[in-house]
Amino acid sequence: MIYVTLKRYAVIYKVILIYKMKTKLQVYIITFVQFFLFTCNKHPHSNSIKFDSNPMDKLLNEHVENGDYPFLYARIENVEGKILYEHSVINKDLLPGLNVDENSWIRIWSMSKIVTISILMDLVEDNLVSLDEPVSKYIPEFENLKVAVSSDGKSLSVFTQPDTYSNAEENQMAAACPMTLVEPDSIMQIRHLINHRAGFYYANTKIPCLDSISIEEDITTVPNSDSLIAVLARMPLIHHPGERYHYGLNTTVLGLVAERVANRSLEELVKERITIPCKINQFQYKVPNEVKLIPPVTGRDGYLRRANKGELDIMGKNVPQYNLQQKLYLGGEGMISSADGYADFLRLWLKGGILNGHRFLNESTIEKMITSVDKKDGYGTSTKYNLYITGDSTLTQGKGDRGLWQGGGYEGTSFWMDPKRDFVGLLFTQVNQSPDHIGLGSGLYDKFRGLLYEQIISYEVPSSTEWRLSNKYTLNLHQIWTQKRYTTSLESL
Repeated sequence: MIYVTLKRYAVIYKVILIYKMKTKLQVYIITFVQFFLFTCNKHPHSNSIKFDSNPMDKLLNEHVENGDYPFLYARIENVEGKILYEHSVINKDLLPGLNVDENSWIRIWSMSKIVTISILMDLVEDNLVSLDEPVSKYIPEFENLKVAVSSDGKSLSVFTQPDTYSNAEENQMAAACPMTLVEPDSIMQIRHLINHRAGFYYANTKIPCLDSISIEEDITTVPNSDSLIAVLARMPLIHHPGERYHYGLNTTVLGLVAERVANRSLEELVKERITIPCKINQFQYKVPNEVKLIPPVTGRDGYLRRANKGELDIMGKNVPQYNLQQKLYLGGEGMISSADGYADFLRLWLKGGILNGHRFLNESTIEKMITSVDKKDGYGTSTKYNLYITGDSTLTQGKGDRGLWQGGGYEGTSFWMDPKRDFVGLLFTQVNQSPDHIGLGSGLYDKFRGLLYEQIISYEVPSSTEWRLSNKYTLNLHQIWTQKRYTTSLESL
């Protein structure tokens, strides 16, 4: 019915243009039609989405029953917090007595990054810090950082690129080690920490002489931020600041900068600027006394089992500490959250920086944070701010839709935001390496979203490009009012 009605309005609009009507009444008609069409086109699907939950339920059940994941919890809710989909399935043999729901505490690892980046951008809005400032202004301990290079002078980050060596480990070991330390050829800026160009890394580079340093330092067990800074100051960078993209501890260092700028711990900053004023619960760094976290699980042997100490090795020998006594807050990896709590944080983004009557970020800042940049980073859809914006391939390959904001974490937590339809999605588990070798960040995640969006799109009215007027011919209302005649423009509605 809507489609037919809109088609009629489009016809009326075209007729008006053809006859070049000049009376004020006719201008009123044109104004009304244009406003109506623009309004319908702006958020045509934001009020509701339609889908059958059975295919997604079946997919999640099969992956747990096949022994690929210890559990899977999925949740979709609209911008106002209404639950549109929820499903939980658990391997009871591996995790007896465990129930996972919207209130279960989950280690979210890199889903902490966008929280820390948001805090830093809030400090930027308060004019307390600039992205162009050197990191050493706030962390002078980094003034003497060195860069690790190979015998032929190449930054070691080169040897971690998948297109550099097909047989990674042997070639890396032979070509990258022993390493030499040199002076950086550029100044590390705060923006380099945001876009993973500062040179910090995780302990999984597969370069033995570099990983051994991270493992030996065991950074998750240091007592506080100053101790962590001292450790990082002793470790070489994997490339020169600004030279290239390398995913790693950059956001953790950004959190240390935020602490120095505000003279507050990251825990305090999150509480004071996000969770308390925005009324977000179950979103923090420490496990409450009455809560027991889900134990670490690995599938690196081809089957699921409880992980031994050191097997979640991205940070070295240990995982981040979440106890009530800790004073170290890892901005890139250290948060825990429930699905309900993190969904609230995502809704804050979709609502333009406002949640429960409190503004955390300006809408212009959020727009800046989701603007796509350099496609040479190795993540064709990466952005400066640790969000990934899906492109045409996501739609054409049946993995969802274009224009989604997404991210994830080391133990299989994933999220996305759909700004066109105003809803958020979460898919959670706790395993660092699934036996199916695809993980939530690729195969299962893509399958789940693909099933969802296949149905959503099929239920939606035809795309606005099918019923609105040609983009070549739109009415310039300003000229109508000033010159009392119509004109055409190449600007679309």
